[in-house]
Amino acid sequence: MAAVTAAMVKELRASTDAPMMDCKKVLVEADGDMVKATELLKARGIAKAAKKADRIAAEGLAGIVIADDFSKATVIEINSETDFVAQNEGFQQLVKDAASDIYANQPADVAAFNASTFGGTFQAEVIKIGEKIEMRRFETLTADATTALNGYIHSNSRIAVIVTAKCDSEKTAEGMRPFLKQVAMHASAMKPITLSYKDLDTAYVTSETVGRIEVIKKENEELVRLKKPLKNVPMYVSVSQLTEEVLAKAEADIKATLKEQGKPEKIWDKIVPGSLARFISDNSTLDKELCLLDQNFVMDDKLTVAQATEKAAKALGGTAEITTFIRLEVGEGIEKKEEDFAAEVAAQMA
Repeated sequence: MAAVTAAMVKELRASTDAPMMDCKKVLVEADGDMVKATELLKARGIAKAAKKADRIAAEGLAGIVIADDFSKATVIEINSETDFVAQNEGFQQLVKDAASDIYANQPADVAAFNASTFGGTFQAEVIKIGEKIEMRRFETLTADATTALNGYIHSNSRIAVIVTAKCDSEKTAEGMRPFLKQVAMHASAMKPITLSYKDLDTAYVTSETVGRIEVIKKENEELVRLKKPLKNVPMYVSVSQLTEEVLAKAEADIKATLKEQGKPEKIWDKIVPGSLARFISDNSTLDKELCLLDQNFVMDDKLTVAQATEKAAKALGGTAEITTFIRLEVGEGIEKKEEDFAAEVAAQMA
């Protein structure tokens, strides 16, 4: 049997970042064969990772890579079990390296990424870190000459957004990039889940209507108690419900009210458009919560994101329409497992 020296243990530890005693143990088992010892460490590392499969990785970081010429951008989410590991420099570098690899090589999905050359490197780094870590998802958007593209990653690196807009010219596309970064920042804060009210399922809108109206009624009860102005109670929650007939009736009701108030008919045309716009706003609360283009733009809340986009393009002498956005937030949709400290300690001791 070959003698295992301290230098051999040190070399194996340096190349694998595995604990010293584990390095010594596998070198003894491998009769001093460094390659075989490395394989034993990998195998046992993977075995340890398998034991963690029932744990929930809901922390982690997002990553983003944007081309220097704004022709392509990639966003990724990698999950860890704890925020402590997410703040580790090794994990942060792993996220950056993975984002760069996916941006460059464009694997079809997570399975393809895991099977790639870098996927093997990724798994080796996971073993070093010693916690359940998962590549959860990634997406890439590309832009041609007349498509503006930009993105944003929040300061905590937990939210990453990419936005694209189709423009009338290359000049407009180039000029719209700074504005699209603002839209990406807006999406980061306001959490839209889809582009437009047109994307919402009819059955979903119907199911949301009654409950959302009841919420506003409850809010009004509290406003009455506080002696504050009441909110208008809507009949609908989405522009998709505001048919021509609904809008025609709303306009007729506005005019009837103006008549009752004794307002001269000759000034109605100055009042009706604003009142009708208020009706639409009051009756589209679902859109404003969930749909990017229909939300009030955080940089100018008198305009929707769609209106602000039109205004920004017009200032450049062109036209633009936001066509796609991707928003990734770490842990979104993952149900975290709640354990008290005593239970956690007991689980570790088991």
